[in-house]
Amino acid sequence: MNLARLDLNLVVALRALLEERNVTRAGERIGLSQPAMSAALARLRRHFDDELLARVGAHYELTALGQVLLDRTSTAYDLLERLFASQAHFDPAKESREFRLMASDYAVAVFGTELARVVHEEAPGIRLRFSQTPPTVVDDTATLLSATDGLLMPHGVVSGFPATDLYEDRWVFVVSADHSGVGDRLTRADLARLPWVTYQRTYDSPAVRQLGMLGIEPRVEVSVDSFQLLPLLVAGTRRIALVQARLARLLTPLATVRVMPPPYEAVPLREALWWHPVHTHDAAHIWLRETAARVGKRLTETPGA
Repeated sequence: MNLARLDLNLVVALRALLEERNVTRAGERIGLSQPAMSAALARLRRHFDDELLARVGAHYELTALGQVLLDRTSTAYDLLERLFASQAHFDPAKESREFRLMASDYAVAVFGTELARVVHEEAPGIRLRFSQTPPTVVDDTATLLSATDGLLMPHGVVSGFPATDLYEDRWVFVVSADHSGVGDRLTRADLARLPWVTYQRTYDSPAVRQLGMLGIEPRVEVSVDSFQLLPLLVAGTRRIALVQARLARLLTPLATVRVMPPPYEAVPLREALWWHPVHTHDAAHIWLRETAARVGKRLTETPGA
């Protein structure tokens, strides 16, 4: 396929047609007349050799190919929008825009809050939107990164994309403050016999996978899609949970738990900001990455983490 011969305006028309499933509404959405929109649909049908929209009674439904193109077109549109919104210069004190970052609730609590404070002070027109990292991040990293401004994720989960290292964290265990079955130190036997609360997205917990290499299989009693809920689900029970030390320090005032070191040398967590290569030379994203690196350095220099 020769991209130079394609009219990229058809991407806009295709997205509107597939989402609206109506020629008139699609035209109104992107500012085209009904005849112009019908002409665009005809060109798209010739290109794909498919009807894309098939009339069923009084309305249109997507063909099988149209259904496939629905998600792909949205991703392509977002990528093109970000590509052509790239800037050679960026003044954070004067600009007004939104950055969208994917992150776990741990990353937002420990790092995102600090980043938001700095942005608030230095760039009053900049908005940050944090969204939960989807389960498909490992299998569909390129697509997800193309639709956002960055991903907060530790090393060891995704690879093959540019990243800026932010800070390190260590893993600790939390047990209820009144847990009579645990002494001053956890043992590997404790890890095997006690019930666990775990973060249900295992891709975010390489330290949990490390347990398997040690021959320890956690007996999971509760799993939850939130790191911040782990200490609360441990308090007042016989359960244990593996959490990040920085997060445990933030949450111990809210949950009556003890923080204990692992009975093995746990792999440290190295948090990074990942991005799609299309953003590498964009002035706004360079500022975002540099700001994130400064915040990460500040966290690294914080004692007691």
